[in-house]
Amino acid sequence: MAIKLGIIGYGNLGRGVEAAVRQNPDMELEVVFTRRNPESVKIATKPAKVANVADAAEWKDRLDVVILCGGSATDLPVQTPEYAKLFNVVDSFDTHAKIPEHFAKVDASARAAGKVAAISLGWDPGLFSLNRMYAGAILPEGKDYTFWGRGVSQGHSDAVRRIAGVKNAKQYTIPVDSALDAVRRGETPELSTRQKHVRECFVVLEDGADAERVEREIKTMPNYFADYDTTVHFIGEAEFNANHSKIPHGGMVFRIGKTGFEKENTHIIEYKLKLDSNPEFTSSALVAFARAVCRMNKEGMSGCKTIFDIPPAYLSPKSGEELRSTLL
Repeated sequence: MAIKLGIIGYGNLGRGVEAAVRQNPDMELEVVFTRRNPESVKIATKPAKVANVADAAEWKDRLDVVILCGGSATDLPVQTPEYAKLFNVVDSFDTHAKIPEHFAKVDASARAAGKVAAISLGWDPGLFSLNRMYAGAILPEGKDYTFWGRGVSQGHSDAVRRIAGVKNAKQYTIPVDSALDAVRRGETPELSTRQKHVRECFVVLEDGADAERVEREIKTMPNYFADYDTTVHFIGEAEFNANHSKIPHGGMVFRIGKTGFEKENTHIIEYKLKLDSNPEFTSSALVAFARAVCRMNKEGMSGCKTIFDIPPAYLSPKSGEELRSTLL
C-alpha cells in the first residue's frame, strides 16, 4: 500500500515536496492544503486535490502523513502542534534557539492523539545536526565548526526586502576563506561570528530610493547584519532576474578531534552539501523522513521526534535485508 501524503502550504517548499514525491514510488500525493482560494492553486499531480486548509480535519482518516511547508517565524509554531492532533506530521522548523519549546508543544499534541510528529528536519537543523552528534560521539576530545554557504539566506533576503525603498533583494552567506582553510588544516581557532562568515547583498531599489540610507539600514540591522562584514551591491532589475533568481545554498560541518594516550593524533571529519536549490533539497529530506514517521507510528510510537530519534533504516523504502546486502 502506498503512503498517502498531504502537503500544507504551496510555496517553494511545498512545490519541492510535490516534485520529490514523484521520485518515490511508494508514496502518493493526495491533497495540497492552502490558505488561498483552492481554485487559484494549480498543482502538477493528478488526481491529487487542492483544498482550503480550514477543511484539513475532513481528511483526518484519509492521510498517512502530512508535511508542513510553512515558515518557522509564525506558521509552524502554531500549525505543527495543531495538525499533530489530526495527522502524523513532519516539519522543517529551523529557529534553533526555540526548538526545545517547539518540541514540548508538539509532543503534548502528538502524544494525546497517538500520532508521530517529526520536527526540525532538513539539513540544518537536520542532517548537519546528526553529523555533529555522530562526530562528537566518535571524537569526544574535539571541537565543532559549521560553515554555511555560499548560498542564499531566505530569512536575511526577506529582511532586506522589508526595508523602505527596496524593490527586490537577495542575500548570500559566504564562509571566510582564511577561517575555512585553518579548520581544514586541523587547526582549532577561536572564531567570532565576523571571522567565520561575510554577507553579500544584491539590491534592486524602488525609483527615487535613497541608496545610502538603504545600505546603512542593512549594515546596521541587529540580529541580521550588524555582527558581520557586509557588502551591498545595487543592481538593475534585469541583472537581478538574470543572475539571482535561484536559491542555492550549502555548507560544511567539521569535527576536529584528538586520539591517543598523549592526544598525539588528529582527525578531521568533514560533511559537505552543495545545493542548487535549498528548498528542493530540504523537501527531499522531508519526504524521506515522512516515510520514517509512518513506519514509527505503525509500530505504535507516538509523540514528537527529532532526527536523533529516528532509525536511519526507516528513511529508506528498502527492507532491512536489502539494505544489509547492498549498503553494508
